[in-house]
Amino acid sequence: MMITPSIEQLTQGKFNRYALVIATAKCARIVTDEYVAQREEAEKKIADKKTEKTLASQIDRDIRDNKAVENAVQRLYKGDFNVVLPEEATTEQLK
Repeated sequence: MMITPSIEQLTQGKFNRYALVIATAKCARIVTDEYVAQREEAEKKIADKKTEKTLASQIDRDIRDNKAVENAVQRLYKGDFNVVLPEEATTEQLK
């Protein structure tokens, strides 16, 4: 299955495919961490009997229903995440 948008739409001639792959992987890790945090919080609420909602209903639908890489690509395309090349990065961004 192909993920849209295309590589050309994502890079817009500003950076190469390698930079896109690295940025997508880092974004996917952030998405996965968000999912884990939401799931842990939901499980804790259920265990403590603080909610009657199901586990799935307490997790953001995009994170729950789509793969992390697909979410990362969509967030890069929408501008939620930006690709910062090493030569453009400040010392703080490289940490």
